[in-house]
Amino acid sequence: MIANFILLLQQIDVQEKIKNAPDKGYEIGVVIGTYLPFVLLALVAYFVYYKAKNRKDLED
Repeated sequence: MIANFILLLQQIDVQEKIKNAPDKGYEIGVVIGTYLPFVLLALVAYFVYYKAKNRKDLED
């Protein structure tokens, strides 16, 4: 319930922000700020997967 409320508050209309951008630098900042968290999350997930897969204490 609370998670749905937080997600509702965090919804950002990227196309609207880009359309109203004052210059190209702002547009680039909006795009980077929008996609960077997802890229970082994917990198962290891959790092955790890689470390778990290559653990030395598992003798399979």
